[in-house]
Amino acid sequence: MRCVFDTNILVSALLFKTSTPNRAFRYGLRNGEILLSIETLEELREVLNRKKFDRYVDKNDRAQFLEELLVRSLLVTVTETIQVCRDPKDDKFLELAVRGKADYIISGDRDLLVLNPERTTLWLEMLVALGLEVATVTVYSNCCLRTVNLTEFL
Repeated sequence: MRCVFDTNILVSALLFKTSTPNRAFRYGLRNGEILLSIETLEELREVLNRKKFDRYVDKNDRAQFLEELLVRSLLVTVTETIQVCRDPKDDKFLELAVRGKADYIISGDRDLLVLNPERTTLWLEMLVALGLEVATVTVYSNCCLRTVNLTEFL
């Protein structure tokens, strides 16, 4: 099982140890491979270095989280540019999923749920960690993105 975790899920996993995002992240670590790209890792690093997190998590703990994530993940070189998300910053997660042949994208970001269909050769399931109902949502490029309730994933 190959998983791409959106930045918001990883941040929530770090901040809230008993949260659904943390459970999904730990499940992904135990049962598959976490995929990262330079772009997704850089975004996570930048977000975790924001001062607003100083009162919640020590800088050393954030650095250790990043280091452990990198050690336990597969770094994928993205070679395809994808420009379909209404928020262009989210395209990097689709690029990673396509290049890394991900089975799952775990995200709470609704911008990834409104994509228009193009091709349907590689099927991906999108987990919306905010507990959305099960529904077929969209097809993107090589990927079919389908929301499922997180309890089905766990």
